Amino acid sequence: MAIPNPLTCQELVELVTEYLEGKLPAAKRAQFDEHLAVCPGCRIFVEQMRQTIRAVGKLTQESIRPEIRQELVQIFQDWKKG
Repeated sequence: MAIPNPLTCQELVELVTEYLEGKLPAAKRAQFDEHLAVCPGCRIFVEQMRQTIRAVGKLTQESIRPEIRQELVQIFQDWKKG
């Protein structure tokens, strides 16, 4: 059964954090799941996000060399400016 008002890929990207955290309301989650069922690109994106969360979740501040940490901060700051 088709869900009314299907999500676009952009909307899915905007909701992915809530989806992965289990915080989407049931109706919105149904729209999200239906979109995933028909969109291979978004399925890949969601899986990449899951893998990123698993990998990053294992990092501690102490496990990152100070120069690498500073480089990452600089990259983020430059990205936010652009």
